[in-house]
Amino acid sequence: MLHLRSLVFNVFFYLWTGLLLLVLIPIMLLPGDRLVLGIGLLWGRGNLWALRVICDMTVEWRGMEKIPDGPLLVAAKHQSAWETFAFFEPFRRPAYVYKRQLAYVPLFGWAVWKARQIPVDRGRKGEALASITVGARKAAAIGRQVMIFPEGTRRPVAAPPDYKYGVAHLYRALGVPCQPVALNSGMFWARKSFLRHPGTVLVEFLDPIPPGLSPVAFAERLEADIEGATNRLIAESRAKGEGE
Repeated sequence: MLHLRSLVFNVFFYLWTGLLLLVLIPIMLLPGDRLVLGIGLLWGRGNLWALRVICDMTVEWRGMEKIPDGPLLVAAKHQSAWETFAFFEPFRRPAYVYKRQLAYVPLFGWAVWKARQIPVDRGRKGEALASITVGARKAAAIGRQVMIFPEGTRRPVAAPPDYKYGVAHLYRALGVPCQPVALNSGMFWARKSFLRHPGTVLVEFLDPIPPGLSPVAFAERLEADIEGATNRLIAESRAKGEGE
């Protein structure tokens, strides 16, 4: 049943994504990005609904009351494709830092551009930092949440942490609070895996880190907070016999 449910969900996921991309074609001709972000929220909610109904995979959001109002730097653990759509629920005006190569995917890349997300070219580190700083400052200036995965890519549940300098650079450049996010999504939707395991994905919004710390102090606190909470969430789900 696990394989069958996973297959049904994967079919739904691609059909749902394709349908919304077609809906976006005329919307992309209109000014502004609010309708595109609204479609992003619909995309996320549809996928979360399908995971719940088809795969018996739910989500528990913890600590949402800690999320500050106004412009924000969100630094989240990245274990799965799950968080790319699920975070539209707690963050309604996200500006994701994303791989520039995604901009060349037909329809999807146009939607990402229209939603004013923040591209980064990983092959050019100096230019990449300058580019994402410009995009992040524009997003923060209009009250959006700048979304970054500090390790740069999805990491397996058991992998050691590999935090990059980019998040500390943005923290210093933006001068806004940073919202750390821990999760254990990789236990239910693993990196490069076809299977979608039943259970409850745990997502915890930790105490915000105020602006003003040195980049080194910030980086040390961020990694310690996220990794400590992530390990606790993984242990909690394993104790209940959930996940892979």
